[in-house]
Amino acid sequence: MSERYRITDPRVLKAVAHPLRGHLLGLLRVEGPATATELARKVGESSGSTSYHLRELARYGFIEEDPERRDARERRWRARHRYTAWSNAELVGTPEGREAAAAMRRRQLDILARDHASFEREMDAWGAEWIDAAGMSDETVRLTPASVAEFHRRAMELARELAGRDAGDPSAEPVNVHLGVFPHRPSGGPLGPMTPPREPARTEQAPREPAKAGRPPGEPAAPGQTPHDPAGPEQAPHDPAEAERPPREPP
Repeated sequence: MSERYRITDPRVLKAVAHPLRGHLLGLLRVEGPATATELARKVGESSGSTSYHLRELARYGFIEEDPERRDARERRWRARHRYTAWSNAELVGTPEGREAAAAMRRRQLDILARDHASFEREMDAWGAEWIDAAGMSDETVRLTPASVAEFHRRAMELARELAGRDAGDPSAEPVNVHLGVFPHRPSGGPLGPMTPPREPARTEQAPREPAKAGRPPGEPAAPGQTPHDPAGPEQAPHDPAEAERPPREPP
């Protein structure tokens, strides 16, 4: 599996913006090769539906048949790349490209909302340490596009470094990391002196009795839920013009 699939054709990007296709791609990237029937059970769809969308993903170069794990009765599919990448600056030059990039950003927000809802729903199944560690925060700073690109790069490098350190630790769990940076201008015109920074927001939990330690029950993902879409199938950008980003769907 190669690292990234860099897309320049908006038709290709639009193909993976479909929620179910993004979900299927995220599952193949995170959980490995599977058949249409196996994926149908995980996403709550018919095997006919998943088979069609898998063929579309193959048509646009996202997945391929798994040559090492052939099934005489049914195809097994595997992902061809770990991440999907594209350049916002390149795509906004055409209406089709602008629409495709916007559709992917909406999908990323949907995945974030789904991950949040899943954690809230299953919170009591996680131990007290996870309840305290999980959540969101935000900050407002003045940065150049180059610094934002560096922030994305260093954040993802740190995530991979920590993942390597925690490899083999029985307390480690799959974690969905969502990274978003957007410039803004205060109402009234171009940016002047920096507006007072917001107090970093963080999810606070009311004191509670320690929850039962351990992972949530290992039941298949329900429709529209995916354990760890690599943020859908995309990752954060590495240069000012490039946008990337699981599952997370498991999208």
